[in-house]
Amino acid sequence: MVFLTSCNSAKNKSEDNGDAASKFMTGTFGYDLNFLRRYHKDIIVLGDSLGAQVIVAPAYQGRVMTSTADGDIGLSFGWINHELIASGKTTEHMSAFGGEERFWLGPEGGQFSIYFKKGAEFKFENWFVPKEIDTEPFDLISSTKTEASFRKEMHLQNYSGNKFDLTVDRTIRFLDIPSINSALGIAVPENVNAVAFETDNRITNKGNNAWDKKTGALSIWILSMLNASEQTTVAIPYRQGDAAELGKIVTDDYFGKVAADRLRVDNGLILFKADANYRSKIGLSPKRALPIVASYDVINNVLTIAQFTLPAEGGEYVNSLWKMQDDPFAGDAVNSYNDGPIDSIQMGKFYEIESSSPAAMLAPGQSLQHIHRTIHLKGSKEDLDNIALKLLGVKVDAIKL
Repeated sequence: MVFLTSCNSAKNKSEDNGDAASKFMTGTFGYDLNFLRRYHKDIIVLGDSLGAQVIVAPAYQGRVMTSTADGDIGLSFGWINHELIASGKTTEHMSAFGGEERFWLGPEGGQFSIYFKKGAEFKFENWFVPKEIDTEPFDLISSTKTEASFRKEMHLQNYSGNKFDLTVDRTIRFLDIPSINSALGIAVPENVNAVAFETDNRITNKGNNAWDKKTGALSIWILSMLNASEQTTVAIPYRQGDAAELGKIVTDDYFGKVAADRLRVDNGLILFKADANYRSKIGLSPKRALPIVASYDVINNVLTIAQFTLPAEGGEYVNSLWKMQDDPFAGDAVNSYNDGPIDSIQMGKFYEIESSSPAAMLAPGQSLQHIHRTIHLKGSKEDLDNIALKLLGVKVDAIKL
């Protein structure tokens, strides 16, 4: 994914964003909540009485904007583009409002792309995020203290000229501690502060024609923009085995080859530096991917776990490379992106964890579902060591570059 659409800096001054936001320090959940409420009166907050909270924005496609494990004064985990939101403007190619988890659709490039018009050259000036997943709101269907559901009717056309009529259903669920324990298969220690949510995403073919390899197919694409630190590393477990059967372990040349000091592949675990100092991206095929990605922020003692739907049989995934493709269904199931400056311009200090569904080969009336879960755990190194050992097979000191 190309993030060249904004020259907005992640730096934001409290005096620029209103007195309400300035009651809290920049970087806290309270600051972001008050800031967003100033510009969007329909903000939804999910959470519990223990301090775990999640912000959802209907105006931004039911996007999870950020979350915290420690109440209003706690860290805000999602990256938010305060300057763009405060401007009240949109940008031509992509309105990068930020947000801890957003809904997109694939593929991005190739003959079945929905980001390039028919016949256009695969260059940035021709790349446009469809307005349905960029600037148009989703309709709020229902909400409670722990759940919000949205729906959107869409009418899209791909690079080959084939049309897609679909309904998107998206539900965000706040997860309490018993739900977190169940999802992780462990008991989170009482002195570890935790916040978690999952999004249940579904697309339904509402047209009269099937989506197949001739027409092209869509996929559900979930992207999490998370605040980076100088010592944050993404850890991606992968399926080990013969390259002749499973293919290469990692794609590491989306924006040029990732330097060796920023990417390490060793004994079933990929480490990818997520400091927002160097623009880069990696991906794993469905044959190599496992349904879990983690990151560890040494400075703030935060272990983040992402879990997502990944069919055991693998499946075919849309190919998003910006070119006419020999195999448009040989794409990635898992990606991670690290932001960085391009010609001294940078969107912000964030990194991304991304998951995709298989290609939605749907007959009229059929649906495809993809669930993505995000869990933040903030605690002592000893407690995080025990959790990381059980989930990833290594202590947190091993999740560092």
